Amino acid sequence: MLSQAAGAEDQPQWGERHSRNMISRETGLPRQFDLATAKNVKWIVPLGSDVFASPVVASGRVLIGANNAEPRDPRHQGDRAVLLCLNETDGRLVWQLVVPRLEDDLFLDWPNIGWCSPPTVEGDRVYTVTNRCEVVCLDLNGLANGNDGPYLDEGRHMAPRGEPAMEVAGLDADIIWLTDMKEAVGMYPHDAAHCSILLDGQALYLNTCNGVDNTHRVIRKPDAPSLIVIDKATGRVVAQDGEHIGPLVFHSTWSSPSLGEVNGKRLVFFGGGDGVCYAFAALNPSQLPETPQVLERVWRFDCDPAAPKENVHSFQGNLQEGPSNIKGMPVFHNNRIYVTAGGDIWQGKKTACLKCIDATLTGDVTTTAERWTYPLELHACATPAIADGLLFVTDCRGLVHCVDADTGAPYWTHKLRRDIWGSTLVADGKVYVGSQGRDFCIFAASKEKQVLFATEFDAPINSTPVAANGVLYVATLRQLYAIAETPEVK
Repeated sequence: MLSQAAGAEDQPQWGERHSRNMISRETGLPRQFDLATAKNVKWIVPLGSDVFASPVVASGRVLIGANNAEPRDPRHQGDRAVLLCLNETDGRLVWQLVVPRLEDDLFLDWPNIGWCSPPTVEGDRVYTVTNRCEVVCLDLNGLANGNDGPYLDEGRHMAPRGEPAMEVAGLDADIIWLTDMKEAVGMYPHDAAHCSILLDGQALYLNTCNGVDNTHRVIRKPDAPSLIVIDKATGRVVAQDGEHIGPLVFHSTWSSPSLGEVNGKRLVFFGGGDGVCYAFAALNPSQLPETPQVLERVWRFDCDPAAPKENVHSFQGNLQEGPSNIKGMPVFHNNRIYVTAGGDIWQGKKTACLKCIDATLTGDVTTTAERWTYPLELHACATPAIADGLLFVTDCRGLVHCVDADTGAPYWTHKLRRDIWGSTLVADGKVYVGSQGRDFCIFAASKEKQVLFATEFDAPINSTPVAANGVLYVATLRQLYAIAETPEVK
């Protein structure tokens, strides 16, 4: 059986448990709300600007990435990435992890971008990746129960290079341990770290965010792994892939892993920056290896076998042909993997697709495991949502798609005003989704298109809605909204 991270009412990880399916078991969620009158709006918290993260909810806390455009502590001034820990009841700030930018090259850590990696929570521990590509374990209680070790250098960590260490204060985060992936596995970051850590027993599985340099034509660290495993107790790297994906990464490694059980064997599924979906044998979740290991590959599926496999960066800026990559997470459902793949949204060709892959085979399954392909009209960053035989997915044309999960047959599409970078959330018989055009829609989760509600937010929406404990959370570039049904006063 698969180990579980937390109870069903919370949403302690981006996507459903190990499968990464973008669904929630929540019921009683709002069918409509009014931002102008605050009807069904529980609270609103400013996030700053340029926020791309989705929240997670656990143990009375809401955690979400932000930036420092509106400093919450006058000691922290200037451009910073920030992880906020808020009180679930009223949105009050409990603590924050404030991290200076990587210096020297803006392509290492793009200016003003908010913290992009959704955390994963288990008990009183928070696991996440900073904008500096550091894997950190944090105390969910912050400093309320003291500054726990072994890491005790938070003051130095908060200070930009060349400035003295800061004094740790009550609103600062408590770092338990820290592993810098640049040093630990030799990766090279690009633009922003985007990683949602997969927790399985003692193991943390995560993508390394290894990518191109500022020329967009060179992989500085071609031998760095794309997928690694870390001991959650210590931060020690215990395993990594041996696929040598690096030279074929067209932009960066931004797809997070998922996990499922196939024919009695536990597999970790990973979407590579080379457009290939991989399955690896999962480690024993209760006994990690003492010395670093290479993950055993069980199968590989090339989502775009006709794409170029050599000199891939010579296609940079070519909108007609070139390699594919994977940005959304692979979803495991009924012994199948559902994943979006296609040209890079900034630098590559426009074509993209949704693939359904038989997860039960072994070896190179590119020609044998495809169950169906559904073409998308433009690039896709989305992770699919699958419920009751229906699959919902978005693309950068601004389309929401509903297809048959078993056959890939289309049922309906709906056009929002601009690109959709986030994924759909399916919960309570409804489909929730927002776009860069600030519009937000609620559909019935059915074969027939039914728009139940539509509204406009204060700013573009680049994240995925989240549901937990009867509340719907929607993050725009500027604010986080907690939305819940409010009983009418008679």
